[in-house]
Amino acid sequence: MQVTSTQQNGLEIKRKTAPDRYEMPDFYQIDDLLTEEHKLIRSSIRDFVKREISPIIEDCCEKAYFPESIVPKFGEIGAFGPTIPVEYGGGGLDYISYGIIMQEIERGDSGMRSTASVQGSLVMYPIFKFGSEEQKKKYLPKLASGEYLGCFGLTEPDFGSNPSGMVTNFKDMGDHYLLNGSKMWISNSPKADIAVVWAKSEAGRIHGLIVERGMPGFTTPETHGKWSLRASATGELVFDNVKVPKSNLLPGKSGLGAPMMCLDSARYGIAWGALGAAMDCYDSARRYAMERIQFDKPIGSFQLIQKKLSEMLTEITKAQLVCWRLGVMMNEGKASTAQISLAKRNSVAIALEIAREARQIHGGMGITGEYPIMRHMMNLESVVTYEGTHDIHLLILGAEITGLAAFK
Repeated sequence: MQVTSTQQNGLEIKRKTAPDRYEMPDFYQIDDLLTEEHKLIRSSIRDFVKREISPIIEDCCEKAYFPESIVPKFGEIGAFGPTIPVEYGGGGLDYISYGIIMQEIERGDSGMRSTASVQGSLVMYPIFKFGSEEQKKKYLPKLASGEYLGCFGLTEPDFGSNPSGMVTNFKDMGDHYLLNGSKMWISNSPKADIAVVWAKSEAGRIHGLIVERGMPGFTTPETHGKWSLRASATGELVFDNVKVPKSNLLPGKSGLGAPMMCLDSARYGIAWGALGAAMDCYDSARRYAMERIQFDKPIGSFQLIQKKLSEMLTEITKAQLVCWRLGVMMNEGKASTAQISLAKRNSVAIALEIAREARQIHGGMGITGEYPIMRHMMNLESVVTYEGTHDIHLLILGAEITGLAAFK
């Protein structure tokens, strides 16, 4: 395999010249359920991933490097806020289109999908849904184009699955708010121009505020030493007496339900995205099984390999149908939090299992950067935890089934 290199921010990034041969499985002809626009969007994003992400992603992950140059490129192809109305710079597309975009990007890498879905679902969505008209016009077009990169501040060092216990707070100082506290495990934070931050008022009510880079007392330390999402920029948000203009408070909704609505949108994108990672692992394993010769024949001819591939395809097909149906319900405004939880949890669970089985089919080669398997596997270990852990989504479903909440 030939490799070239490019300089990005003073770092040499290796670029594979071998073609990305990915082919999407569609055993139940789910394409027949898609519109021509859906297919055109998928083709455009798939070509983009093959051209811009696949050649560099292994080296970026190895070097724990976030390729900032991808941000304006995501803006150019409409990956940021595709469901946001065109008048604010978005694509004005439906939720199936959004899911397809997330699926294709995460097929390339979960960290790259995190960059896009945080921007769209956790930054642009709350500004559009809860922001003033002035806020929408000021921030959304720049976020849509990639001129601005945003992040979402909810999780705190001591409050992850229980965000209602947050201690980050703001006080009314007359002509401004004074914000104090910290957030952690924040995708995009080290590079973000703005942060949508959730904090408690003096009355204990949760509100969203838009905090801009450069505001005195606002810092974004980067998180190092990650073995997952290594091509994604992750960090903290620290607020030390940050003066936030009153015009930066999101006026449309307060309470924990506001950030939870954002997480529903993001979890929907993850349901499609994790499925993309699963399909990439399956496609690589299928091709490797046909090319790898042992005992004088392709390993794909052995029963145990065929069993693994058959089970992978079965789970992918079921998840494809779940995601499509959920997309229809999202378009109709009928999808519930519990339905979204089921899809997110299922897609990530089957993706992790498929990655592990694909690694076995690849043998020792499965742990190398020549194939995407180990990278997907490590990435998915974060995806199974963030935006609602595997167990929390079980409890959300349990509460829906029984009417009894297992936690506050």
